[in-house]
Amino acid sequence: MPRQLVECVPNFSEGRDIAKIDAIARSVAAVPEVALLDRESDADHNRSVLTFVGPPDAVAEAALRAVETAAALIDLTRHQGGHPRIGATDVVPFIPIEGVTLADCVSLAERVGHQIWNRLRIPVYFYEAAAKRPERVNLENIRRGQFEALLAEMPALLERRPDVGEAACHPTAGAVVVGARKFLIAYNINLGTADVAIAKRIAKTIRFSSGGFPCVKAMGVPLASRNLAQVSMNLTDFEQTPMHVVFEAVRQEAERYGVEVVGSEIVGLVPKKALEMAAGHFLRIENFKPELVLENRMAEAAGA
Repeated sequence: MPRQLVECVPNFSEGRDIAKIDAIARSVAAVPEVALLDRESDADHNRSVLTFVGPPDAVAEAALRAVETAAALIDLTRHQGGHPRIGATDVVPFIPIEGVTLADCVSLAERVGHQIWNRLRIPVYFYEAAAKRPERVNLENIRRGQFEALLAEMPALLERRPDVGEAACHPTAGAVVVGARKFLIAYNINLGTADVAIAKRIAKTIRFSSGGFPCVKAMGVPLASRNLAQVSMNLTDFEQTPMHVVFEAVRQEAERYGVEVVGSEIVGLVPKKALEMAAGHFLRIENFKPELVLENRMAEAAGA
């Protein structure tokens, strides 16, 4: 039987207490056949992201254990941070990697969503390919108003009721959004200013929902610890809108406000192809192709 691999990239509403993130990461790593590939924490966003892969059933169990651990450790009524959130575990996406389809990941998301409610009594929304309503394809629609608004609106408004579970937030863990999607690059660009209004204006210019680039979601947030403003982005299809295109657009917009780009960061993992595309652009390599990369040729020669 061909190998089946699914990636899961859950986001947790804790980026400052490393002991709590360690506990969540241990709950994932303890599941046989699951490989924890990466973990990222941001104190300003007060958010952490884990990346793990494995066979579908093992990844589903790891995701459930992570949600359970986060619910036991994270109290949203005490949480503050720069990133929008509605849950202790805010979002749990499943991504097809090898031998599985996006439809398979939708089925996996549905299974995990029902298990989260049955085991933990945390209400669940489905998003992206797993969405049950058109307006819930986009995560930002589900997170409107964040946890504080959802506490009041979930029981009162029909359009805010969850896809799975009762219409009331878990008192400390809130709700969780579960879904299936293609590979996404979380990419942030830091500006040489503390004026978050500039970052917000740039984000509005480049994001698709405001008439900007396809497959780009963006918002402006403060990085208080560094006295900087950041354009925080999700690139949902880096082949349609590559990283270097977004970088150049943000740089040019920043220049209009007399601001420099002081750096950028990738949260989680990034496909090699995305970096190859950026290298080909910024280095101005004529006739660039992946076969020019030593490691690619070696893997080809080894039959990888």
